[in-house]
Amino acid sequence: MRLRDALRRGANEISSAGSDEARLEAELLLCEALGVGRSRLYQQLNSEILPEASAAFERLLARRLAHEPLTYIIGRREFFGREFEVTPAAIVPRPETEALVELVIQFARERFGGSPPTIADIGTGSGVIAVSLAAGLPGANVVAIDESADALNLARRNADHHEVAARIGFLRGDLLAPLGAAVDIIAANLPYVRTPDWEQMPPEIREWEPRSGLDGGADGLRVIRRLLQQAPARLRPGGALFAEIGEEQGARAVAGARSAFPQASIELRRDLAGRDRVLVVLT
Repeated sequence: MRLRDALRRGANEISSAGSDEARLEAELLLCEALGVGRSRLYQQLNSEILPEASAAFERLLARRLAHEPLTYIIGRREFFGREFEVTPAAIVPRPETEALVELVIQFARERFGGSPPTIADIGTGSGVIAVSLAAGLPGANVVAIDESADALNLARRNADHHEVAARIGFLRGDLLAPLGAAVDIIAANLPYVRTPDWEQMPPEIREWEPRSGLDGGADGLRVIRRLLQQAPARLRPGGALFAEIGEEQGARAVAGARSAFPQASIELRRDLAGRDRVLVVLT
């Protein structure tokens, strides 16, 4: 069988399983099996696929047809211009979270200038936020917190890979409880999907990604409200809290923030698609 034929068959099977990007996914799985990039794959499409590569492709394809997310199969994902290891220990990083990282970096540079801030990344997961902030703010000290030991180990590996582990402390625990002192900035991508919406999600999400990283309760704000209640005692004057939210949660998130921070300036920032995405509390 030629690579071209294997690619066509894989794309057809993935499409039948319900994917909207079947061709791209088949390409990436075939590249993984061959150990080559996409440009090299297209240079070899008329070549015969070797038995070892064919067997590897079949194993990868079977995993995808069982609705395992492509990111978990490949084991990596790009975020904020860097490649990160991703495993089922944490949810798959989404592009919309990059808006939160951009806002934190901009605020830190404008507010603190040459005085390095201390930043807490709450619910760090794979560590993409903590690592991106440490890399984008070379003087900052970052604390990455998660309840999951497996997620923290994954975040440590990503920090090591990007050579910022020396400036990130990893703490296991619930929200802000592990913090020993107040910080300048709190950044959080916590679960905010409504439980009824989570129950209707595709199997790639519902059956493979950790529910604890996605399901935010009946209205999606259960965990975020708890963060807001804890935050006043852990956020220094002149600091800020940035929390990713769902596009329909802005008004309720703002109300929760005003209850916790009656004297603060509270804003909603939008993502590139123009949707409410980040709750900002400026103390």
